[in-house]
Amino acid sequence: MKKKVLSMLLALTLVFALGGCAGGGNSSDTTGDNATAEDNAEDTAGDTSDDASADVMSYDEYMAADVDTEVTVEAYVQATQSWWEDKATIYAQDQDGGYFFYDTACSEEDYEKLVPGTKIRVTGYKTEWSGEVEIQEGTFEFVEDGDTFVADPLDVTELLGTDELESHQNEFVSFTGMTVEAAGQDDSGNDVAFLYNYDGSGTDGDDLYFNASYNGQTYTFTIESYLCDSSTEVYAAVKNLQIGQTINMEGFLYWYEGVNPHITSVTVAE
Repeated sequence: MKKKVLSMLLALTLVFALGGCAGGGNSSDTTGDNATAEDNAEDTAGDTSDDASADVMSYDEYMAADVDTEVTVEAYVQATQSWWEDKATIYAQDQDGGYFFYDTACSEEDYEKLVPGTKIRVTGYKTEWSGEVEIQEGTFEFVEDGDTFVADPLDVTELLGTDELESHQNEFVSFTGMTVEAAGQDDSGNDVAFLYNYDGSGTDGDDLYFNASYNGQTYTFTIESYLCDSSTEVYAAVKNLQIGQTINMEGFLYWYEGVNPHITSVTVAE
């Protein structure tokens, strides 16, 4: 929620700063130095030379790096959340851990190429937002070595409520045998299985929030509308949930003031 607001404010600030420059946020309007920079980026895309790879961090090195330091990692796209104003938000993973790349510089043309399994090299600043560790305001290039990787979901159900769960932050995970609990109440005071936005203030098309419990503890899950909009199966599935149902889920282990998974699949257990 806060990230969406922050991104919109930054975009508005950029528009006012550009003043009379028509189409300031449109990459097709940029010329001169920007065109040269794009040409240089194309020349270096897919560069897997020793020099280019020398500063690439392992997942453990990345996690050990201080917040607000520049980092470079290589990972495989697992999903894309959004593209706007030449910036992309990407869920990625390698064999050792997960990454969240927020507001990565990206043309619309390149965004269409970020399909699951695609290997990219990202350089940006390691940041932390309310517990979520990510790389912000980065740049990326494709790594053209023919290597691909799509992660199988890791079942972390038994890790709910433990410190170990956070070590799998941003990975593609699953939850099994969860019980749907009330997310809040409607205008008539009746319990409901989901809310539009975290406080029920939204409408159809906004994020969905719902609760599910395991071993007597209740946790909150989110359908991030930029990732899975109202046309997706998972969005419809959550709108059809009933309190007391047993469900299985898959999604990305996002973190916001605690565990806040971005769910991509929900099925009702038989």
